[in-house]
Amino acid sequence: MFVEPTGRILMSQYADPEVLVDTGWVAAHREDPKVRLAEVDVDTGGYDQGHIPGAIAWNWTTQLCDTLQRDIIPPDGFRRLMEESGIANDTTVILYGDNNNWFAAWALWQMKIYGHSDVRLMNGGRRKWLEEGRELTMDVPQIARSNYSLPGEPNFSIRAYLSDARAATAQNSAVLVDVRSPDEFTGRILAPPGLPETCQRGGHIPGARNIPWAKVCNEDGTFKSADELRAIYEGEGVTRDRPTIAYCRIGERSSHTWFVLKYLLGYPDVRNYDGSWTEWGNLVRASIERAAA
Repeated sequence: MFVEPTGRILMSQYADPEVLVDTGWVAAHREDPKVRLAEVDVDTGGYDQGHIPGAIAWNWTTQLCDTLQRDIIPPDGFRRLMEESGIANDTTVILYGDNNNWFAAWALWQMKIYGHSDVRLMNGGRRKWLEEGRELTMDVPQIARSNYSLPGEPNFSIRAYLSDARAATAQNSAVLVDVRSPDEFTGRILAPPGLPETCQRGGHIPGARNIPWAKVCNEDGTFKSADELRAIYEGEGVTRDRPTIAYCRIGERSSHTWFVLKYLLGYPDVRNYDGSWTEWGNLVRASIERAAA
């Protein structure tokens, strides 16, 4: 009799369990021609230190953004990236990375904006793979270029802009969730240690709840159970019956929280404000708060 692994049972309890795969699934499917693995790290040199065999690397600082406009990757750039990565419209894309999938979640969020139908996270990310002592390689796979067409108009309903954040704080039109650390939330520091300071002022958007992104992860980097996640957010008044906007410093940690709320808990209206504190903290005369949550 087959016994379902405990981690897989827990994943089946999420609102949309298909958006997650475990490390065992990746190990079994990494040579599948219909599957493409992509590593997206905060430390863009992490891939070169050893990666999952068959995985390619995406550099978030150059390949997943418009460096001139401080924006997400534009449509033509996204299409080219998919083609250069050997990704067709029917390819299953598995994303993973360091820091419990910060930028892997950011890449997934962008792929959903552009309508790729099957993109998932590897639960636990790079950390989980390393802790299990699974195979690593230094070899960079040779990828044949694919053909890719954008499925339709971008889905910006999952993205929040400055005007949305302003409405949320002024009119209470949405719940604001600040996923940064308490020290960033209160303005003690401007950015996480080791990352560039990108704002003029510390603090948070008035009325925001501080629910640090790391609260949703276990020690091994995997996501907590659906019941645990629900308790974390509902305990702070973040419920599925109200629109929710998540933000952080530049949008990567908040895309991680967006993923949890949208796919693991099934919140119907949750958006990622990728302008985040880099935008708000640099606005002239924008109201801020510095009190603890």
